[in-house]
Amino acid sequence: MPTPTETLWGLPVKLQSLIQAELNEKERISWVGTPDPKRFGMRAWPMVLFGIPWTAFALFWIAGASGFKIPDFNKGFDFFPLFGLPFVFIGLGLLTSPVWMMKKARNTAYVLTTDRAIIFEKKLATAIRSFEPEQLRNLRRTQWDDGGGDLIFERQVAVDNNQQRQQTDIGFLAIPDVKKVETLVRELTESSL
Repeated sequence: MPTPTETLWGLPVKLQSLIQAELNEKERISWVGTPDPKRFGMRAWPMVLFGIPWTAFALFWIAGASGFKIPDFNKGFDFFPLFGLPFVFIGLGLLTSPVWMMKKARNTAYVLTTDRAIIFEKKLATAIRSFEPEQLRNLRRTQWDDGGGDLIFERQVAVDNNQQRQQTDIGFLAIPDVKKVETLVRELTESSL
């Protein structure tokens, strides 16, 4: 399990090569880190809480559709209860979302250079987001008691069909010593003026 690091060499080899390929010729690394997988996984607990009644209802529906009895295959097979299986699988996905978030944390790297802040997310394809100094001026910091926390560069708000607002924080999330990293980011923004 990767631990937060301040050197490029502490990252998995795949992320190291992605970072090195992304840097410009004169660009130097000021700080490198990864999210704490446990803290990053905690972001998924609202989905788990939603997934409990969702999965319970899906299982109850399947049981009700089958007449609350064990299928008797001698009389033929009733396919109708199987229509509830996709909802059970969705529920299982919701219940295991902290595990998926922890895996995502292990494949994420944050880099602060002399020119910009970069977020690398290794999935099937790698997502790379760069933030120039002028995009980093409205930082938000959330700090926990142990000094770790989130350094938020941007907050995206989306409205779904039911007029429900979905908020997504973008930045260096679940990092140790967040205040120190904020200081480094502020130095970058001030040096670009």
